[in-house]
Amino acid sequence: MTDSQPSPPIPHEIAALEADLRARHRTVESTVQVAATERLAVLHPANADDLISEADFVADERLPYWADIWPSAVVLARFLRALEGKGRTLLELGCGSGVVASAAARAGFVVTATDYYDDAPRFARVNAWHNAHADIDARHADWSAWPSSLAGFDLVVASDVLYEKRYADLVARTLASAMGKHGEAWIADPGRVGVDDFVMRCADHALGIEPMARVPIQAGAHVHTITLWRVTR
Repeated sequence: MTDSQPSPPIPHEIAALEADLRARHRTVESTVQVAATERLAVLHPANADDLISEADFVADERLPYWADIWPSAVVLARFLRALEGKGRTLLELGCGSGVVASAAARAGFVVTATDYYDDAPRFARVNAWHNAHADIDARHADWSAWPSSLAGFDLVVASDVLYEKRYADLVARTLASAMGKHGEAWIADPGRVGVDDFVMRCADHALGIEPMARVPIQAGAHVHTITLWRVTR
C-alpha cells in the first residue's frame, strides 16, 4: 500500500487468524504490483509442495495450487484495482491467498472470497485486511454443491481456474448461479486445458462470453499471455 495514513488496529479475530496461519504454515510475503504506485503485500505459504496431501489427492485429485501467486491473478487484480467498486458486490471463485480479493477490496467492492481449500479464504481475509483495511467475507465453497446463498453478485471473478477439463462446466454452472440478474463475470485464463470447453459450456447455461483483453505479463523467465473473458447473461 502507498497510503501514509496510520493503519487502524487489527481486529482481534483477524490477528488470531493470522497467528494461527503463521504457526501452521511456513509462510512468505510477496509483493504484487497492482498499479503504477501501488503494491500489495501478500502473505502465503512458502511452497505449495509443503501442502500436498495424499489423502486429498486420492479423494478428488486435489492439489494445493491455491498457495502460489499466478500471473492470471495479478492481471485480474490490476484490472479490478482500476475500477470504482463502491456500492458493488464482488464474488471471487478460487481466491487462493487473496491477491484478487485484496485488490478488489482496495477498489471499494464489497468482497466475498471463496475457495475449496479451507485455509485459502483465511489467508485471503488476512491479506485483505492488511492491504485494504477491509474485513471481507471469506469462506469455503464447493462448485459441485454451490450454496444458494451465494447469488446475486454484481461481479463474479476468477483467475486460472480452468486447469482441468472437468472444471469447465462446473465454473460455467457456478457463474450462472452466482451472477445477479444484471451482473457479469470476468475470468482470467492463460490458455489452460479447460478454457475451450468452458466457452462452449457457457452457452449451455444461457451465458454469453467474449474476450475483453489479452495481456502479456512477465513471470520469471517466461512471458505469459492472459486472456480476460467477460461473461454475461
